[in-house]
Amino acid sequence: MTLSTAPAPNEPRFDAGRICLDLLATAHPAERLDSVGSLRVWIHGAALVPPGTPLEHADASWPQRFRELRADVQQLLRGTAAADPRPYDGALGRLNEAARAALPVPCAVRRADGVLERELARAPECAALLALLARDAVELLTDPVARAAVRECEGDNCPLVYLDTSRGRRRRWCSSEVCGNRERVARHRRRAALARA
Repeated sequence: MTLSTAPAPNEPRFDAGRICLDLLATAHPAERLDSVGSLRVWIHGAALVPPGTPLEHADASWPQRFRELRADVQQLLRGTAAADPRPYDGALGRLNEAARAALPVPCAVRRADGVLERELARAPECAALLALLARDAVELLTDPVARAAVRECEGDNCPLVYLDTSRGRRRRWCSSEVCGNRERVARHRRRAALARA
């Protein structure tokens, strides 16, 4: 039985179906936004900026700001305003405030071979990148169809959430290659143990 290997704990994942949900995945199984360098890797991997966009101006405050937005999105997805509305309303206010910032301005630039490619008019500010994520979260949270398709992974000890766009809405894991493989290996081992017994 050949199974693909799971990504390394610090390797970014982009399989949740929405960029705001991919942001949530940066906290599991280990913190992936623990430095400016790891945040730069995640920003490029998430395609928040065009390939090759320099992010050298990012400073030590950026990872914390991304983690704070992540916590707010998490609160809004998993929490309710019923029991104690203060944490929920606080997260909602911060999300809406983040969404108000101006977005990075793209422009088309002609390469030497004549092909057009996308670049940003200027280096993106942290608030502009957070606005992209916050607006995606607002869209998800306010779209009843998309919100109903948000699922929690059925993998053991996996708290990740994802958007289930599968036919029949029967996707069970955040990633077939990660949690799905773990489940298949565990099932195979159980069958092998029963066969030996």
